Amino acid sequence: MSKSSQDNSVPQNATAQQEISSSQDAPLKSRESLFQAIKFTILSLSAGGIEALSFLGLDKLTALSYDAKHVISIVLSVLWNFTLNRRYTFKSANNVPIAMLKVGIFYAIFIPVTAWLGQLAAGAGIHEYIVKAATMILNFVGEFLWWKLIVFRGSENTNKLARAKQKTIAGDRADK
Repeated sequence: MSKSSQDNSVPQNATAQQEISSSQDAPLKSRESLFQAIKFTILSLSAGGIEALSFLGLDKLTALSYDAKHVISIVLSVLWNFTLNRRYTFKSANNVPIAMLKVGIFYAIFIPVTAWLGQLAAGAGIHEYIVKAATMILNFVGEFLWWKLIVFRGSENTNKLARAKQKTIAGDRADK
């Protein structure tokens, strides 16, 4: 083999290696996305528990309006959910005040709209607990999409947990 054909084969092999690596990463990314959705769901269920229990507690222990109970329970839930999902689901090291501002924008729209719809539903005779359950489902879906596409976009897998996992994966690949 001449020197020029050897030189040409190195980039081709490198390109082939990159293509193989990329195709192997695709299932990993799909699997990571699935695990991310599962983690988000589990953590959101815990946040939903906080939201439901705080709403029920406020309902039984206070004479607050639906709106006040709704806002307080959502704020408690969001603080819990944001903290856990930022660390464990999205593994983001982004700027917390900026991320919370983005979350605040979502809730500046979501809370008034759902409080208004809750008042309409309650006025139509629908029980507050049913309204709250429907609101929580809407919140779950909307929140995941907003956080994934807006709040944590470009900052996923940047915290200490993600960096440690990346080092472990890199070490495992080096061992092969």
